[in-house]
Amino acid sequence: MDPKLINDCVHCGFCLPTCPTYALWGEEMDSPRGRIHLMKQHAEGTPVTPEMAGHFDACLGCMACVTACPSGVQYNLLIEQTRAVVEREHVREPQERAVRGVVFSLFPYPRRLRLLRPTMWLAGRMAPFLARVHPSLGAMAALAPRVERRQRLPRLVRARGERRAVVGMLTGCVQGEFFPQVNAATARVLAMEGCDVVIPPGQGCCGALSVHSGRQDQARRLARQTIRVFERAGVDTVVVNAAGCGSSMKEYGELLGSEPSFRVMDLSEYLAELGPVAKRHPLPVTVAYHDACHLAHAQGIRAQPRELLSGIPELELREIPESAICCGSAGTYNLLQPEAARDLGDRKAGAVTTTGAELLVSANPGCTMQIASAMRRAGGEIRVAHTAEVLDASLRGVTL
Repeated sequence: MDPKLINDCVHCGFCLPTCPTYALWGEEMDSPRGRIHLMKQHAEGTPVTPEMAGHFDACLGCMACVTACPSGVQYNLLIEQTRAVVEREHVREPQERAVRGVVFSLFPYPRRLRLLRPTMWLAGRMAPFLARVHPSLGAMAALAPRVERRQRLPRLVRARGERRAVVGMLTGCVQGEFFPQVNAATARVLAMEGCDVVIPPGQGCCGALSVHSGRQDQARRLARQTIRVFERAGVDTVVVNAAGCGSSMKEYGELLGSEPSFRVMDLSEYLAELGPVAKRHPLPVTVAYHDACHLAHAQGIRAQPRELLSGIPELELREIPESAICCGSAGTYNLLQPEAARDLGDRKAGAVTTTGAELLVSANPGCTMQIASAMRRAGGEIRVAHTAEVLDASLRGVTL
């Protein structure tokens, strides 16, 4: 934990209203400035106690406090450093170690996730039983999406019409296996906007899930593999359609000590920079757009997705109250801290309901699963789509 970064915090309290766990519990040690106080204690010699580790584990890493902070405190770096210390120094209970072992031996590996696909239809029915075994297992089953047919993407999707650019595309782990239709839509949208889309084989997890949980060795290994894949592909821009992945890949320099040879851009960020050429067909639908934390807070991308959606004829965009408050997904948070995540998911579902929208649009697979699950719990359903899917439908002139 870097003492210089710790000392940037002046404990003003501007972070408090933006912090999801402080909003839930009103506990000072579960606020950003409270956790920074605990970090300072450790930097001054206090060992990591179980209570201290509990407060750090309870943080979602949503970075809303970074947006709110007038002093420029880099809480994102502090919490990642702190989690690495916790993983090294704190001895967890055997059951908790086992759950974490399952999560991090499964989710960063697409081939292992693929083995779950045939059993996904059973997940909802099994959730109550698994919850009695362990809350995290119940949460994992309850969050399981309705997986669509696997769609194999070619290594190269040619631009439609005049070629304007060549980009690489990250397929990801959770996105690729549980939301293959999002990757297919992303490739089509980029192609229709004049891009050759390079989709190199051998892709896996970018390391986001691991780095956000303090597992730095695993994160570095996965990051280096991702860099090798795209550097071999020879692209100078990699487009990412999952907020958490994009955020982590943009911080590879911090993780590895050197920057990759390509730039990383979120899909909405890239399309806004490129500018539209393909014709938008009308989509008569009311849309509530959800700000994924690692897109809005970590990457500062808020206007671009709204601009892209607003450019679709007959689409009505509605804002969600408390849009800056995390939905409770936060990478693996909803698996490792299921009770707090459930409360935040219910809060977000209630906010979405007030919009009266027909469709919820999100730019992160975790958020999609989290909010859809909360809506089902509340007895209501809402169609959920990625920004890429909405654009794809408009560009092709088909219904969602």
